[in-house]
Amino acid sequence: MVYQPPVGARDLFPLDVAQKRWIEERLQRVFHGWGYHRIITSTLERLDTLMAGGAVEQSTVIQVHDLEGVGLRPELTASIARAAVTRMAGVNPPQRLYYNANVFRRGDRGIQNHQQEFYQAGVELLGSGGVSADAETLLVLSDCLKSLQLDSCYLVLGDAGLTRSLLSPFPEPLRTQIREAIATLDRITLETLPMASSLRDRALLLMDLRGQPADVLQRVSSLDLDPEQRAIVSNLKALIELLEGSGAATPALILDLSLVQVFDYYTGIVFEVVSATNLGKFVLGQGGRYDQLLSLYHPQGEVCPGIGFVLNIEDLHQVLLPTGKLPLQTAVSDRLVVPTEAQAYAAAFAHAQVLRESGDRLRVEVALQEQSAAAIRDYARQRRIAQIVWVNPSGETQSESLE
Repeated sequence: MVYQPPVGARDLFPLDVAQKRWIEERLQRVFHGWGYHRIITSTLERLDTLMAGGAVEQSTVIQVHDLEGVGLRPELTASIARAAVTRMAGVNPPQRLYYNANVFRRGDRGIQNHQQEFYQAGVELLGSGGVSADAETLLVLSDCLKSLQLDSCYLVLGDAGLTRSLLSPFPEPLRTQIREAIATLDRITLETLPMASSLRDRALLLMDLRGQPADVLQRVSSLDLDPEQRAIVSNLKALIELLEGSGAATPALILDLSLVQVFDYYTGIVFEVVSATNLGKFVLGQGGRYDQLLSLYHPQGEVCPGIGFVLNIEDLHQVLLPTGKLPLQTAVSDRLVVPTEAQAYAAAFAHAQVLRESGDRLRVEVALQEQSAAAIRDYARQRRIAQIVWVNPSGETQSESLE
């Protein structure tokens, strides 16, 4: 029998880990630069936390059968919202938090070997609403892409509240189908659904509310909007102007008022960052504003604004791998310390420790098997170790450089 990981999981070998860490370290530098602090929440959560008031489908949650009402987190936002309003309630807003963790999501039934464990990194900005907080979140995201040298990305921006309100005139039984058809550009479905011609024209118009921000804002402003909808459009315009005036290197922006997210707790802006490469299009990350989510976990139900985004490490890895930017080899040890005889191991371990503590942060291996000098040199060359240090029982050393 050959033992393998369970279906939907995989092992990460040293080179995979080195490449993953290359990505994570650059993202972490950005998070630190903007004043965000890392939070680590429990991998296990109660189902009522994970469901986020029904915004997360229970079918996506992998439940733990030995623990009733407990599952593995399918995303991090709900867990961080729960922690922020219960365990961190005394912290003055805004709270700037980031995470780097794995999540678990049940795959579609019938699809073999569907991945169920994912690695993500992201931020949550809690306790601050308005255009400035929205802009900060998008600028942090832009800095992340810049730090990874991802130049072929564009940002798709929408607003969940505006999209819901624009869909409100449609009959409730058809609303979900209409929203999905608009999001997938399915004109045939919109033309064949049983509804009045005026509603069909409205649905087709909504499907065209995507493109250059100025054009889309002009088209949506021509609709018969109520005061709340006009305020949302005004905020979108202000956000775009703030991003353009910041002087930051932001991705190309597409305004798409049909954009919807998998998790249905968003109340304001929503966005996706997309990479267009020779391999196809990859959604590298997504996020948005969720001003009602934290109230679900607050003991008194107090409303607290929140916004954040997540970047998908696997998708970033797949896009970056062909570019040659990721490490192609694992880190090399700087020294190989070799005892000249069995009685020299104590001295060899002592000298290796001296080297490690020298302040140069050296990687130092100790040869653990007695071998010929030729075999030792072959091993060092195979491991790309440039220097061997021979140590005798009295602690005397002799260095040898390999070319």
